Amino acid sequence: MPAVAKQKLAELKRDATEDRLAAMSLPEGAGWAAEARGAALARVREMGLPHPRDEYWKFTRPETLTRAEAPKAALFDGGEPHLFHERDRLHLVFRDGVLDMTASDALTLDGIEIERLSDAMAKDIHWARDVYGVLESNGQNPVQRPLAALNTAYASDGVVIRVIGKPAKPVCLTYLHESEDSDAILHHVIRVEEGAEMTLLETGPAAARFNKVMEVDVADNATFHHVRAQGRDHERRAVTGTFARLGTESTFKSFTMTVNGVLTRNECVIELTGDDAVAHVAGACVGDGDDFHHDDTVFVTHDAVNCESRQVFKKVLRNGATGVFQGKILVKEGAQKTDGYQISQSLLLDDDSQFLAKPELEIYADDVACSHGSTSGAIDETALFYLRSRGVPTAQATDLLVLAFLAEALEEIEDESIAEEMVERLSGWLERRAA
Repeated sequence: MPAVAKQKLAELKRDATEDRLAAMSLPEGAGWAAEARGAALARVREMGLPHPRDEYWKFTRPETLTRAEAPKAALFDGGEPHLFHERDRLHLVFRDGVLDMTASDALTLDGIEIERLSDAMAKDIHWARDVYGVLESNGQNPVQRPLAALNTAYASDGVVIRVIGKPAKPVCLTYLHESEDSDAILHHVIRVEEGAEMTLLETGPAAARFNKVMEVDVADNATFHHVRAQGRDHERRAVTGTFARLGTESTFKSFTMTVNGVLTRNECVIELTGDDAVAHVAGACVGDGDDFHHDDTVFVTHDAVNCESRQVFKKVLRNGATGVFQGKILVKEGAQKTDGYQISQSLLLDDDSQFLAKPELEIYADDVACSHGSTSGAIDETALFYLRSRGVPTAQATDLLVLAFLAEALEEIEDESIAEEMVERLSGWLERRAA
């Protein structure tokens, strides 16, 4: 880019950033919280909010995520309860980005310590100071993620979880959207101590515009499972950032299912810093309509020996929907015996939908097994004919093939009962859309 064009772009980003910041107020706080917020605010100003001409935003226009006023999003009632409602879990409810303790369970569970973010920040000394904003800051290099830094600076609510054992049930965060112009910023901090294990569930549309960051520090021999469902409200917009750091022989697995929504961008930044660590991140997305845009952007860094990573993303798109995948595996010097796998595939159910992919490998070690692939295709006409010839209606046959296509991503969910619940909900969504 010519120097003049670079200067012009920098000016545009600076002006847009200052307009956004002028409409916001930093939450009150002192001590370590104020220090962390101030450092994050400095990062935002240095980077500037994203612009369509930025390399990692060229497929997804960020204007509605960065402008001062949140676009309105109509409330939607699908007539069915949120996922996981029948499951035994510690249940926390957020209404337009604010934790509702009257609708939530008590913050007590054997093997776990859980607090509200604001309560943790009010303490002079807290373990969260070693994680809050730290993993997000580490994740800014080599790719800038200014909306995550904006979150660290301005998040006013969230939960802080320290896992010291193996809780008997998962923690479930349910996000309710009850205001057409809500603009929610949530930040969760999770520390899974050595040998501990937990499962975190998330479900719900959250707000008209939602900015969420989750920082997950997984210690040696610890395990973290994460399953998330994004959907319901058709007009919602969301940008989420998950930043994870893995110790020796630790495990991190995250799966996201997305339906509905005008704009969703899910970023996941994982750093494997201990030998023999395992990181799996996966997603299944079903989009319908030319106003549907879904973006998965993933960056996995291998910085230790004999580590495994998997990226498995499947998108089903129709009626002009758009899907994006940007995934990278970086293998640093010395990270020998790395096993890195990345696959992104789309099933296009019409000629108007599109899938935009940017898979990348960057390797500085010589004893590795890394692969990536990305494909787009239509329904297998032979398989469709086979089902129809046996009396299966076309719409139902198409739905069966869609579920078969998504199966590889859904198999990444560790708990089979949760995977079955996801499939059941997807099947219902497909049936209603076909009606």
